Amino acid sequence: MINPACPGAIEPILTILDGKWNLLLLRELFNGTKRFGELRRSLHPISPKTLTDRLRMLEEKGIVTRTLYPGVPLHVEYELTERGQRLQPIFAAMWVWVQENGDCPPTESEDWSQEGRQYKG
Repeated sequence: MINPACPGAIEPILTILDGKWNLLLLRELFNGTKRFGELRRSLHPISPKTLTDRLRMLEEKGIVTRTLYPGVPLHVEYELTERGQRLQPIFAAMWVWVQENGDCPPTESEDWSQEGRQYKG
């Protein structure tokens, strides 16, 4: 499973998946491009500073892209990069584990497609 010759090989992914907010933020972005305000509302009670810090870290890691649209009002959109999209199988595996071992049975409205293992919730 994990190569003993490379014990630190999973540390980069642990940094990305570290903490409650990163997981919830990625879950939101799996469902498409979001504006900062949309993310803030869906992740309530996250503070603007925490959200900004998490988005910046994910941008630095190449997981999220930030697009600034000039004009009035100015707005910013965030979306997953191709690298970020490749995290979906990890989330799919966690969801399968929760369904099999956790307290949350599967529902029709919240499922992982078998084709692309994309989150549809």
